[in-house]
Amino acid sequence: MDFGSSGARACAMATDQSIVWQQHITYPTRDASTPLDWRTALHSLLGSLPNHIAAGLQGIALDGTSGTVLLCNNRLEPVSPALLYNDNRAQTQAAQLETIAPKNHTVCTATSGLAKFLWLTRHNLSEHAAYFLHQADWLTALLSGQAGMSDYHNALKTGYDVENLCWPNWVMTLPHSHLLPHVLAPGELIGNIQPDIANHFGISPHCTIHAGTTDSIAAFIAAGANDFGVGVTSLGSTLVIKQLCAHRIEAPEYGIYSHRYGDKWLVGGASNAGAGILRNYFDDTQLATLSAQINPLQNSPLDYYPLPKIGERFPINDAHLAPRLTPRPADDAAFLHGLLQALAHIEKAGYEKLQQLGAPKITRVLTAGGGEKNGVWQQMRSRLMGVPVVASAHSQAAFGAAQLATRAT
Repeated sequence: MDFGSSGARACAMATDQSIVWQQHITYPTRDASTPLDWRTALHSLLGSLPNHIAAGLQGIALDGTSGTVLLCNNRLEPVSPALLYNDNRAQTQAAQLETIAPKNHTVCTATSGLAKFLWLTRHNLSEHAAYFLHQADWLTALLSGQAGMSDYHNALKTGYDVENLCWPNWVMTLPHSHLLPHVLAPGELIGNIQPDIANHFGISPHCTIHAGTTDSIAAFIAAGANDFGVGVTSLGSTLVIKQLCAHRIEAPEYGIYSHRYGDKWLVGGASNAGAGILRNYFDDTQLATLSAQINPLQNSPLDYYPLPKIGERFPINDAHLAPRLTPRPADDAAFLHGLLQALAHIEKAGYEKLQQLGAPKITRVLTAGGGEKNGVWQQMRSRLMGVPVVASAHSQAAFGAAQLATRAT
């Protein structure tokens, strides 16, 4: 299962990796989801499983948005608000971390998990708080009944040392560090599904629950990009790019970081801009109609930086960068052209920055997420980046999360 910024998706996969069932749910309030929304979506997805699939289910893994966190009690009830992936209120805590963490560490930004941990434990710490969890951790715990566990993909921006596979001493000396989760490898076995959940939804009681990952890494896994020089761009509510590298690259001053990925490293970054901005102006029908009026071989004269609000993470790391969405032409197709081109420029700048820092030169880009359906945008991106841009064979992060479970089972 994939829990994104605007909704959740489930994918059931057979042992030969063929998809046998899929379902999608949109949160009641887009881009302002709460733990209640996630739990409702989780139960709705489980409840919509066909009986024969539920009864034969062997394993479940899920992904969540990176950096979305909360505090909860021993019963897994939230005791704080959830701070979403792009929440940048922890400016003071990020500055504090700059005096504690190693120089240029990825946690030294207001959107990092560790900055949010400091903010939450300062402003919302309850005597009942027992765990600090990422979105995927909390949802996984609801299924397994075993709280306080994470994976090293989600834990990276909370300060976990993915080279030595431990919480570093400078993190463990922070106040309330006992609330931090125990970290497993993505896909690692946690245990069986809770009996009451299995019984309620008709799921096999032998179904195993596995440590998860982040939404963008799940999309990367789904894309099947196993070679150097192949980039994967996730065009969801935000724009995320990733590619494999033989060595680790860390450049938090540009919002760039690396995840452990087997014997390789997965380097990339996530912009706050993305296809989500398009939803502020157009619905699906309008996007299709207006896109057909755009010539992807021509440049738009408009110079936009389409952020949903003040603050950018990558390829510019500037908490004060303001959206640039004017002037708006009277022609909606011209306006959409400017927006799509601006997002393509951000994508191009991201890959160029990775290459400048030592990542392999991109020779092909696979596209995941909802934006991959827009053929005009795909042509525009290919022209601007100078490489083939194609849709992933499997574009949904839920497929990648399912692969984690099938590999383990």
